[in-house]
Amino acid sequence: MASPQKKLQGLVAATITPMTENGEINFSVIGQYVDYLVKEQGVKNIFVNGTTGEGLSLSISERRLVAEEWVTRGKNKLDQVVIHVGALSLKESQELAQHAAEIGADGIAVIAPFFLKPWTKDVLINFLKEVAAAAPALPFYYYHIPALTGVKIRAEELLNGIQDKIPTFQGLKFSDTDLLDFGQCVDQNRQQQFAFLFGVDEQLLSALVMGATGAVGSTYNYLGKKTNQMLEAFERKDFSLALNYQFCIQRFINFVVKLGFGVSQTKAIMTLVSGIPMGPPRLPLQKASREFTENAEAKLKSLDFLSFTGLKDGNLEACS
Repeated sequence: MASPQKKLQGLVAATITPMTENGEINFSVIGQYVDYLVKEQGVKNIFVNGTTGEGLSLSISERRLVAEEWVTRGKNKLDQVVIHVGALSLKESQELAQHAAEIGADGIAVIAPFFLKPWTKDVLINFLKEVAAAAPALPFYYYHIPALTGVKIRAEELLNGIQDKIPTFQGLKFSDTDLLDFGQCVDQNRQQQFAFLFGVDEQLLSALVMGATGAVGSTYNYLGKKTNQMLEAFERKDFSLALNYQFCIQRFINFVVKLGFGVSQTKAIMTLVSGIPMGPPRLPLQKASREFTENAEAKLKSLDFLSFTGLKDGNLEACS
């Protein structure tokens, strides 16, 4: 298990939960999935049971089993396995946090409860504090995703003095487009060794300029290699090359967003790119259409994101 000093950084894939055609979890492909992330995408950190993993659509027992499988299969292969343990019920969230600690996860993350919502910073911190206390040896991350939770408490405000209340607090998954809020999180916590993980893949370069230390996202499942090239260019201060990579990634994301892009479509794209069957999503989500998958495949090929032999068409859009 990671010590709190081991900082979570770089790319973190928000893992998909593979399912069979009848909607049961397909545990049998998770080992193959781990190898694919490490060998093909160069991604060695994962974020399990989050939005992309349909965590809130799974039962508590399913979430426990999924977490166990990722930790087991990732042993000696992955650097860090962070488990999202957020739930509407404090008791369930605590149970999942305790379980994550027992199975040897490297950290836990929590979204704000979003049915009966916390309306002030203090109330939200009280909730998070109780969850963190259920796994006192694990690094704790807050998962800020206001568009889905409806909880609009600014992350900058939440982080102010948070370690006094939650000593295991190690950082933030920031899934919002408010770069003012994100920048102030970084600026006002420079003395802390927090992980500032950005969660909007198509804007990652902007967040890196603002001081992001890493990123959590669904596209790193299949665009991890390309995004890692952007991170390397940024590290070398080759900003024009980094921008080329970001624009290239944006071309694909912009294209699929116009077609309707969500968890269901991510599952379809990952099946296509990796060859590992991710299956359909669970209701209320609907399976991606064949038309979507065909369009996405054509776009991936035109951008040279698929290295299928003989299918490169030399399109000028292709990324260098």
